[in-house]
Amino acid sequence: MDQPELSFLLEQVRDGAVTPELALERLRNLPFADLGFARVDHHRFLRQEIPEAVFARGKSASQCASIVAELLEHGSGPVVLTRASARQVAAALERCPGGTVTSADDDDMPSIVTWRHSPSREGQVVVVTAGTADLPVANECVATLAAHGFAPTLIADSGVAGIHRILSNEAEIRKCDAVVVVAGMEGALASVVGGLTPAPVVAVPTSVGYGASFEGLTALLAMLASCSPGITIVGIDNGFGAACAVTRLLR
Repeated sequence: MDQPELSFLLEQVRDGAVTPELALERLRNLPFADLGFARVDHHRFLRQEIPEAVFARGKSASQCASIVAELLEHGSGPVVLTRASARQVAAALERCPGGTVTSADDDDMPSIVTWRHSPSREGQVVVVTAGTADLPVANECVATLAAHGFAPTLIADSGVAGIHRILSNEAEIRKCDAVVVVAGMEGALASVVGGLTPAPVVAVPTSVGYGASFEGLTALLAMLASCSPGITIVGIDNGFGAACAVTRLLR
């Protein structure tokens, strides 16, 4: 339930179109619904305007399907299932048809599934990756942004080892409202993009890289130490979190 829906319900009670008892029944699942194995936070959309998402890793396929069903039936806003295996995706879609699946080319890579996308929002968002190997994280970001009503542009494989590639998109980056930079290795692309645009830049370090990259720690520390001021950094491989950061920035 979002704020307009709650306001409308209260107006119906005031006007006598809905009894207080019926309104109470509709509100009974606020602030959360207890499924035994999960307590689904239906109040989050009212507080944050971003509803609870479902992080699939560590959950069974049936648990994922049950949480998605609960959010669709009693919640508001988009429903997002992230980091899902093929089995989890199949179980969620069997119980809740109509989801949009974003999958990697490799069946071993996790997928993201979204339902009930938000209406279109103003604001042009560009998602840039340093390399092709960063695409799974970038795709999670793009799918989450799309679920929240944006139409993001993806610019792939534009790392600093061939800096002319990102410079060829400088005009597009400069005129956008927010940029997400997804980069592993030494994470230098975030500093480069931060120096090209006045728009908010959200940087996502990835675990892509050789031994000294320490599974994303080198990129994370480099982004935190960036000489481009004002860059926002999320956790390693957290494309979902980057999309939510942009959604908050452009609300």
